[in-house]
Formats: sequence, C-alpha cells, structure tokens
Amino acid sequence: MTAKKTSAKQAKVGSKSSGKSARAKIENNLAPARIAEILRRLEAGYPKAECALYHQNAWELLVATILSAQCTDARVNMVTPELFRKFPTPTAMAEASLPAIEEEIRSTGFYHNKAKSISGAAKKIVGEFGGKVPQTMAELLTVPGAARKTANVVLGVAYNVAEGVVVDTHVLRLSNRLGLTRETDPKKVEQDLMKIIPKDHWIQFSHELIHHGRQVCIARRPRCVNCTLETLCHSPDKTWNSCEAGIRH
Repeated sequence: MTAKKTSAKQAKVGSKSSGKSARAKIENNLAPARIAEILRRLEAGYPKAECALYHQNAWELLVATILSAQCTDARVNMVTPELFRKFPTPTAMAEASLPAIEEEIRSTGFYHNKAKSISGAAKKIVGEFGGKVPQTMAELLTVPGAARKTANVVLGVAYNVAEGVVVDTHVLRLSNRLGLTRETDPKKVEQDLMKIIPKDHWIQFSHELIHHGRQVCIARRPRCVNCTLETLCHSPDKTWNSCEAGIRH
C-alpha cells in the first residue's frame, strides 16, 4: 500500500473515530440520569425561583414581558408601575395614543416598536378575546408582540400551563454550556429541551436556569468555583475545574 493510500485510510479511520466520540459525548450529556441530577441540583439551589417581572395579572405580565426584550427586568419593573397606573386595563391601553405609551416606556429601549406591540396587543385582546389574555399557545401567538418566549412566560407564570420552555438569553447560553443542545436558534433550543426535560419541569426549569445564569453562570466569566452544576459541566469556557483542582467527589 502506498504512503498516500495509507494516509487517506488513516484519515478516514480518524474521522469515523472522531464522529463516534462526538456522538458518545452527546449521548452522555443527554443521559436521563445526568438530566435528573441537573434538575435536582437546580431545584435545591433555587427552591423559590420565580418570574422576576412584577405583575398582578396576565395582562400586566404580557406587557412586562414585551418590554423586557433587550432590557433588564429591573428596568422594566421601574417602568411598569406608572404605566399601569395610567393605563390599567387592556381597554385603557387600547385607547391610549402611541406617543402616550412611548413616553412611559422610553427608558426600556426600542420604545417605538414596543409601544406598537403593546397597543396592538391591547386592541387584539379587547377586540377578539373579550379583554382577557388567552390561555392557549395558538391564540397567544396571534397577539402582537407575543412570540413563543413571551407566550411561554404568560402561560407558565400566569396560568401554570406548560406548552413549552421559555428560552431567553440565559437559558440559551446555559443549555449550550451544559451540552443540552447544540443549536443556537431559540426555537430549535426549545424543541431540544422539550425532548429531554420532563414536562412537569418545563416551567420551573426555566426560572431556575435564568436565576443560575444571572447569579453564577454569567456570560463573560462564569463563576464555576461557586457552581453547583460544575461537576456536570464540560463547557470549554469554564473558569475553574474541580478535577484539576484535585477535589474528590
């Protein structure tokens, strides 16, 4: 056999070996026992995790969630009290002018588009749903400003209905770091998570992962030394590794 053929054969074998290794790693990451342990540790670490957006009903939660796009929950919570004082119901919001709504939400960013969405949502809910925020995914997705993430937040938090998994920036980042998905599109990430996370955990799992992403597994420099999931995580951007530190488990 010539050196060229030998090299090609070795490369082919190496490629197959690499492929098998990658598949094995994915299978290990998605092993039911590992998923169950991740859920157990998250629940233990964040037993009272809940939505951080202040609201008193489904309508206020819908508006707050629309405002939270590209904005912190803390900022939204500073804006909504006065917004709802002036326009407390879907009817009042539907009758408000766009400039009036924009003035109240300006500090949340992208306020022109957000005002249009909120106004459109109010008119849709008043005109087609009798002034009540719908309780199904199909109906919510017809409401201006309510894509899947927003709909999942409203359904899960306001109605305790699990039709999907909320995938925000934290859930997206942590799901990839934990090897629960290889996707980057939120819709595809949600589909992957719905396959491996038990349905009765969908709502709470998002809350817990969001809290963990804000407090520990932050974007630029995750605090791995303080992470309860560290021994289950094999992310290449870990800042600390208990195995390398010589800590036994």
